[in-house]
Amino acid sequence: MLQVEGVGKSFGKERVLHDISLTVETGHTLSILGASGSGKTTLLRGLAGLLTFDKGRVNWKDEDLTNLAPQERGIVYLYQEPLLFPHLSVFENIAFGLKVRKETPKAIESKVTTLLDELGLSDHAHKSPEELSGGQQQRVNFGRALIIEPKVLLLDEPFGNLDAQTRSNMQELYLRISREHHITSLFVTHDVKEALRMGDQWATLQSGQLHSFSSQADFIADESTGAQAEIRFWQNVQSS
Repeated sequence: MLQVEGVGKSFGKERVLHDISLTVETGHTLSILGASGSGKTTLLRGLAGLLTFDKGRVNWKDEDLTNLAPQERGIVYLYQEPLLFPHLSVFENIAFGLKVRKETPKAIESKVTTLLDELGLSDHAHKSPEELSGGQQQRVNFGRALIIEPKVLLLDEPFGNLDAQTRSNMQELYLRISREHHITSLFVTHDVKEALRMGDQWATLQSGQLHSFSSQADFIADESTGAQAEIRFWQNVQSS
């Protein structure tokens, strides 16, 4: 499991993260609901090793990751924008991590072909990123992350720039892929419906302070999450 123990971060006199601790069970997704400025991106960047926490520890099972370089952690951070190599095809983008690891051409062909099929991208293997839709580009982004079998996947508002239908389709795809590959992940979003749908575990991040919930029912019952307001809205719509 992923265990984060008392991490904190300040920028100058501004304290951004306050003694955050969390546990994500292996193969589970922790949905973190947080508005802009809550510290969620700082948390993910610290876990990925892209910035240094002022204090605290990051552990994966029995391994201390706190002082490891980003490339040594086995943690992949996915941004809202799919940062693909524009000069490489879909196949080559997904295969990139395996080539860096110097896997054999036969192994690369087999693994990438299988994953392209799982992602529904087999017909787009030889296209460039600019020929793809936003949802397809994000699928390639997932493929590039999944192919190297990371310990933990960090998702920072990954579907925020997509239209409603494509966003729903990508949520469903990620749920299926994460279960099939037994992915351990943190999924950060400002959308309460998305947080409910994507998580096995739930938490909120407000002003740099994390509050974890023991169940989905507790998350929904807490007025601070906005879930109750969302329910009341749709009840009012149905009754009008």
